[in-house]
Amino acid sequence: MLVGTYTDGESKGIYIFRMDGASGRLSPSGYAPAVHPSFLAVHPTHPFVYAVGETNEFEGRRAGSVSAFAFDRASGRLERLNSAAVPGGTPCHLIVDARGRYVLVANYAGGNVAVLPVEANGAVGEPVCVREHSGSSVNPERQARPHPHAIYLDAENRFAFVPDLGIDRVAVYAFDENTGELSAVDSLWAGLRPGAGPRHMAFHPELPYAYVINELDSTITVFGYEAAGGRLTPVQTVSTLPDGFAGENWPAEVLVHPSGAFVYGSNRGHDSIAAFRVDRGTGRLLPIGHAPTQGKWPRNFAIDPSGRRLFAENQNSGTIVEFAIQPDGTLRPTGQVVSVPSPACIKFVPC
Repeated sequence: MLVGTYTDGESKGIYIFRMDGASGRLSPSGYAPAVHPSFLAVHPTHPFVYAVGETNEFEGRRAGSVSAFAFDRASGRLERLNSAAVPGGTPCHLIVDARGRYVLVANYAGGNVAVLPVEANGAVGEPVCVREHSGSSVNPERQARPHPHAIYLDAENRFAFVPDLGIDRVAVYAFDENTGELSAVDSLWAGLRPGAGPRHMAFHPELPYAYVINELDSTITVFGYEAAGGRLTPVQTVSTLPDGFAGENWPAEVLVHPSGAFVYGSNRGHDSIAAFRVDRGTGRLLPIGHAPTQGKWPRNFAIDPSGRRLFAENQNSGTIVEFAIQPDGTLRPTGQVVSVPSPACIKFVPC
């Protein structure tokens, strides 16, 4: 288990744990030095790992960065290969395409998305494509300009989707897996209600639905997804909060359980994981409960490859808390809590 962090406090970079597949027990296995490696991505076929450098300056330029690492499965160590600049600053999310040829990056402060090639040895090259967003929305403090917050590819590696918190839209691009080119398909860009602030997104593993978590109004929007044409159609919007909660809250991550039966979202402020049951006929969500994360500011969480466990990261408390996923989708704390300074992302790598 690899843990991305913010390094403006005690953190030193990317933390590495070995996880026992049977028990879920985590054992510390060192770290790889990096600056603000807040989000990670794993190569689909080779032992390479990629991390954003969520900064506004890199090598004297107004830029963030992407760093490439080789992962040694025997030792569990990460060795840095290289770093490359991405324009604009504070890259906050990245993925590797299904063929493993390109890294796609969302730049929050830069207001753009970029595509970097993956070299034969796993290193990243200079961007081959940069696409700028434009516009604003109704929240003057958070939505005065574009803020792409994440980027995703569909299962066919044909379309890229970018939830943009600043303009209340999910941008849609045609992706050329041979050249890395992103071509905007304006007619497909999906709107959210004003002030929603779309942040992250997850596709259902089997059914034609996608789920977008909205940071500014504490909701999840369900979209129907037409795979052939890349079109998103809104179906439902539900709150991530329990009835009666009146405090401030900013959701962060959304994931679909591997079975497709449940959807989970994290609440920063309420400090919980919200759980929902999926209606397989409509994709709509039925709330089934909230699990306190036993800490502050659960920025990210991850479901282990077996689908039996959920690990919630409390960024401001410096902890990762394990939950057992029950047959009905609810979460039960197992008692396992590990310390990591400012955790922000979890990714699993097979050994």
